[in-house]
Amino acid sequence: MTLRKWFHLFWTTLLLGMIVSIGIGLILQFSDKEFSVMGLSAVGFNVVNMLLGGATISVLSQMGFFAYLIVRFIAAGIIKSKTVWDLLQLTIVIVVLIDLVYLRMANFEGNDSVLSYSILPLIILIISLGVAYWKVKMTNRNAFIPTLFFMCAVSVLEAVPALKLDNAASSLFMLAPLLVCNAWQILILHKILDNKKS
Repeated sequence: MTLRKWFHLFWTTLLLGMIVSIGIGLILQFSDKEFSVMGLSAVGFNVVNMLLGGATISVLSQMGFFAYLIVRFIAAGIIKSKTVWDLLQLTIVIVVLIDLVYLRMANFEGNDSVLSYSILPLIILIISLGVAYWKVKMTNRNAFIPTLFFMCAVSVLEAVPALKLDNAASSLFMLAPLLVCNAWQILILHKILDNKKS
C-alpha cells in the first residue's frame, strides 16, 4: 500500500463518516426534540458537532480496521489452517452477538423482552451479511467470513461507548457512520491492494 492510496482511504472514509453523521444527526434532531450532541440543542451548533463526531467515529473505524488487519496477519502466521481460523472467527461473531443481547439486558435491567434487545444484533448481522455477500461478489468466496467477522465483531467492539448507554439515538448516531465506514474500508481494500484475494 502506497502513501497516496492510504491518503485516499483515509480522506474518503473521513468524508463518509462526516456525511452519514450529519444525515443521521439531523434526522434524529428533527424527530426527537430531546436529542442533542454534546449537550447543545441548537441546529447550527449541532451540525458542527455532528461533523466533528462523524470525523472522530471515522478515525475510530480506521484504527479498528488497521488493528483487524494486523491481527489477521498475525493469526495467519500462527494458525496455519484456514478452516480453523474461519471457525474461530465465526465462533467469535456468534459470541459477540449473543453477548450484545445478554450484556445489554443485564446492564439496563429494564422490563424489555429478550426480543427487544435482539433487534440491534440482528440488524448488525443482516448488514454484515449483506456487506460480506457484496465483498464475495467483488472478490472471491474466501472473503465472506473475514468480512462478516470484521463487520460484526470489530464494529461492535468499536461501538462499545454508545452501546453502554440505554439510548437508541446514541447507538444509532454512532453505529450508522461506523458501519458505513467499516463497510467502505473492507469493500475497497482489494482495490487499494490491487488484488482479488483481500
